Amino acid sequence: MQSLLSRILLPLATACLIFSACHTLDDDRIPAVPVRVAFNSLSEWEYYGVTGAMQHKSFILQEHIPPNFPYTAISRTGFGGILLVTDIHGVPVAYDLACPVERKADIRILVDDEANVAECPHCHSTYDIYSNLGHPLSGEAARQGYGLSRYYVGPGLQGEYMVINR
Repeated sequence: MQSLLSRILLPLATACLIFSACHTLDDDRIPAVPVRVAFNSLSEWEYYGVTGAMQHKSFILQEHIPPNFPYTAISRTGFGGILLVTDIHGVPVAYDLACPVERKADIRILVDDEANVAECPHCHSTYDIYSNLGHPLSGEAARQGYGLSRYYVGPGLQGEYMVINR
C-alpha cells in the first residue's frame, strides 16, 4: 500500500510543484521607494484622478506631471512615477511606471489607448493594466514573468484618496 501511495503521490506532488512554478509572477523587480500621493477632496480626485472605467493618468513628481497637481513636501511618486488607472469595473489601481524588464527610472511604460495595454518603448513588452493587475502579455516581460509593481489605492486617514506603497 505504501509503495502504491508513493508511486501516485510523489509524481502528483512533483507535477503540482512544476506547474505552479510556471505561473509565478515577479512584480517586485522595481526598487522599493516611498510612494505617497494624496487627493485631499472629492473635487481634487475628480479633476486629477481617474473616475471612470479604463481611464489612466501619470504622476511624476520630478517632472511636475500632471501640471499644477498640488504635490506637497511629503509627496512621493515611486521609482519611475505612478500610473493610476481604473480597471474594467471602474476600480482604481496604481502601478509604477518603470518597466520591470529595464529597471531604470527613466524607461517608463506608455499606455496604448487603442490596444488598451501599456508598452515599454525600449523592450516592447506589453502589460495588461485594466483587467489583469499588470500581468505581462508579450515580450521579455512575458517570457520572464515580470509584472508591473503595484501600489495601494484607497482611503487615507482623513477620508481622502491615497496612493501609497503596498
